[in-house]
Parts: sequence; C-alpha cells; structure tokens
Amino acid sequence: MDPIDTGSGSILRQSKAVWATAGASVVAFMGIGLVDPILPSIAEGLDATAGQVSLLFTSYFLITALAMLVTGFVSSRIGGRRTLLLGLALVVVFAGLSGTSGSVGELVGFRAGWGLGNALFVSTALAVIVGAAAGGSAAAILLYESALGLGMACGPLLGALLGDASWRYPFFGTAALMAVGFACIAAFLKEQPRPARKTSLLDPVKALGHGGLASTAVSAFFYNYTFFTVLAFTPFVLDMSPYRSGAVFFAWGVLLAVFSVIVAPRLQKRFGSLRVLGGSLVLLAVDVLVLGHGDHTAAVACTVLSGALIGVNNTVYTELALGVSDAPRPVASAGYNFVRWFAAAAAPFFAPRIEEWSDVHMPFTVAAVTAVLGALVVLVRRRSLTAEAEELRPRHATEDGVGVFAN
Repeated sequence: MDPIDTGSGSILRQSKAVWATAGASVVAFMGIGLVDPILPSIAEGLDATAGQVSLLFTSYFLITALAMLVTGFVSSRIGGRRTLLLGLALVVVFAGLSGTSGSVGELVGFRAGWGLGNALFVSTALAVIVGAAAGGSAAAILLYESALGLGMACGPLLGALLGDASWRYPFFGTAALMAVGFACIAAFLKEQPRPARKTSLLDPVKALGHGGLASTAVSAFFYNYTFFTVLAFTPFVLDMSPYRSGAVFFAWGVLLAVFSVIVAPRLQKRFGSLRVLGGSLVLLAVDVLVLGHGDHTAAVACTVLSGALIGVNNTVYTELALGVSDAPRPVASAGYNFVRWFAAAAAPFFAPRIEEWSDVHMPFTVAAVTAVLGALVVLVRRRSLTAEAEELRPRHATEDGVGVFAN
C-alpha cells in the first residue's frame, strides 16, 4: 500500500475524539523544538551559559528515556484515556511553571517534569487514535505521523513568534494550548479497552535480550546523539534572531515530515531498509561535518538539509525496532526507546562542553563520528537484521499501538 494512501479515503472523516487526540499530539510534538529559537534568549535572560541552557534538553529527554519503562505499566492499569489526561495535566503544570523560572536550575527541573508528562501522553496517543479512528490503522497512522511532522515544524515557529517578545511566552503558550487539549480529550474521548495482559516495569528491558532489537537500539543511540547535537547545539552556532532561527528550523521540520512520511517508505521499497539506513547515516555524517566546519550560509543550508536525512532515519529505525523482535510491539518499542533516548539527553550536555574543551567545530566532528558508528553497527550486525528487514513493509506503526518515541 502506498504510505499516503489509506485505501478508504476516510482520513479526514474522523470523530471528535480522534481530532482532539491528534490536535493535542501536534502541541506535544511542538514542545520538542519549541525552545530551539529562544535558547540564546533564555541564556541571556537567565544569565546562563550555553552549556547550562542546553540542559533543558538533557533533563527533558533523560526523564523521557526513564519514562519508557513506566508508560506501558501505567496505561495497562489505568487505561489510555486516563494516561493521556495525566500526561497532559503534567505538561500544563510544568510548561506553565517553566515560564515563571527565576533561574536556569528551576527551568531545567520544570522541563524534566514536562518530559514525564509528554512521555505519558505521546506514548499512548497512537494506540488511542488507532483504536478510535475510522478507516483502519492506515488512516490512523497517517493522521498521527502528520501530527508529528506538523508539530516538529511548527514548534520552532511558535517559539520564535512568542519568544521574540519574551522567552517566557512560548512556555505559557504551550501550557494554554495543552489545557485546551486536556478539555477536548476529557469531553470527547471515551475510555479505551485495556490490554488483556498488564505490562511490568522490566518487560522493556527483557525485550532487549533479543540481538536484533539490541543492535537496532545501539545503532539508534549513536544516531540520536548526532540528531540532538543538531537540534540542541546548532542554534548557538547559527546565532540568529528568534524569527530567523525559527524559520530555519521550520524548514528543517517540514523536510523531516515529508521525508519521514512520503520519501522514506519509497526508498525502503526500492533499495531495502538496511541500505537506506546505512546510506542516510553516512550522508548525515557528511552533512554535520559541513555544518560545523563551513561558513554561516553552509551551516544554515546543512541544518535544513539534515531534516530530510533525519526523517528517513526515523522511519527506518521505527520499522526495524517494530519488526525485528518477537516481543509485543509496544514492549519492544519501549525497550528500544529506553536505550536511544539516553543519547538525546547526552548530546545537549556534552556538545557545549566539547566546545569549551576544544573549539566550536569539534562537537560536530564528534556528531559525524557517532553517525558513522551507527552505520557500522548496522553493517556489522546486518545478519541479525537482514531477514527481518526484508520482511518489513512501510507501515510506521501497528494496530496494537506504539509511542511517538518509536519514531
């Protein structure tokens, strides 16, 4: 099936519950890139260094990684609707508190709470949309991935528009939008059926005992270090106004969405998942090298271009993580993400410190090396991945539900 063809033409004919969940998902994904254009403004407003401000990403994604062990445990016991509402409530509270921060330490702490809420919400949203959507899982998956792409693209824009007046306003704006999402889901979404078997806290860790899933997770760990070096450190290198930085990352997000939803599945079908992944990782390594060592124009162009390569990588890693293991797919996804999101926490922490120890070019050199390491893991472990990869089809997720952090 064509990845953008649901086979029923019903993607736009959805219930209010589906649209409420999808709309809240857009805002949730916006929170990932929201702070990108305002990182320099936050540093100036709180009299903080780039390394201190980058901890906004570290705390957010560290909690996100740890929450992968918790989300399935929670949702299998209290149900999808309550898990969504709990996650949204936490985001509303901690996003609002982020805007009141008087120090960078407070802001980092509030972002950690935000990360927990976001993890609970987005790890449950796809399963809820699939369960409630008309047109089958294909329509639901397309709707969900469209929300992901729209959120990743619009987050930097919202950050730029509101952050031009004050770095605090994007946080208040996100809290307000998520409060609207909370009200809509509370009003329109009925409780979803709970799984027959409750998920334990250790199930995702046990799933990593499968060699193919462990290989995918380790490769994705290296890749995510590269990904979040670009996302969290590049704004300081570009040194642009919030509006201009927001425009750059909006273009980045558009390419990420298009290549993730449309281009990557076609490349997989033609060349195979492992070849596409290996080639895209090598190209990403070249891209970040030019980004870090070229002039300002090259840095802007390579930042935008990286969105296309990141979109391809996200989709192929998703396919591998969901298809390579014999564990239930939500459990396999949680184990995979538990590993790889630690890199999303590590990159924003280490990149500014590597600059302090050397120069502004070295963080991108390290990021290029980690992208190559990700490709080498795929090459070395190809035998444990090949059979499964050949059986995969561009499906992006499954009817039994996975979280966004599989993507």
